[in-house]
Amino acid sequence: MDFVNSDPTKAGPGLQMWTHGAPTSVPVQSIEVDTVKSVPWERRFQPYDFNGGTVVAIAGEDFAVVAGDTRISTGYEILSRNSSKLFPLTDKAVLTAAGCLSDIITLKKMLDVRLTQYAHAENIKMSAPAIAQLLSTTLYYRRFFPYYAFCMIAGLDNEGKGCVYGYDAVGSFKRDDYGCMGSGQNFLWPLLDNLVGHKNRLDEKKALSEEEVISIVKELFIVATERDIYTGDSVEIKLIKKDGVTTEIFQLKKD
Repeated sequence: MDFVNSDPTKAGPGLQMWTHGAPTSVPVQSIEVDTVKSVPWERRFQPYDFNGGTVVAIAGEDFAVVAGDTRISTGYEILSRNSSKLFPLTDKAVLTAAGCLSDIITLKKMLDVRLTQYAHAENIKMSAPAIAQLLSTTLYYRRFFPYYAFCMIAGLDNEGKGCVYGYDAVGSFKRDDYGCMGSGQNFLWPLLDNLVGHKNRLDEKKALSEEEVISIVKELFIVATERDIYTGDSVEIKLIKKDGVTTEIFQLKKD
């Protein structure tokens, strides 16, 4: 089958085609429909976006420190240089997360609703270990269309000791002494294991003070900023103690 005239403006109402030796007029519309059917078309829906950034949490004897940089990115574009990744839930528990910012904000709103319901029903605020379990069930509930959020809870447990809980996207979690999430975590885990976890060291392990932990956190983010383009601008550091939560801003590189 050969086309005699492929220009529809010159072929009148249809295209002239040769079929078994005789010309036949075929409507242009039918040719377009056949082309659409024969060529594969692909439709995509991408609901997630990774907005970068790094978060760190470290538990002490009677305190916890949680920190996150303030840069929000998508691809090679910086969307914000002053966006917090730390979300206080109570005066003794702070949520921090890296991933898709819109999902993290939605998750925070869901937790706020549940915490308010609990406070009204029980007339007390939920403890950090209870919040950790609540976050796990909330993430697992959405396991078939999960929040794109890699979370940590830092705070004080029922005995007043520092605690850190780390999660995957579908709610699996464990308590630990420290943790990090986000685009710069691969650069920070070895440092955390050595400086905080005291792994592969021969000297005696000593308890870290608040000042030492905050100093370590600042050094960690300086390292992450040098190696990770999605981490930078400034780092927000929250110190959680029995008296409440205090905040410090430490400036980082802007490039």
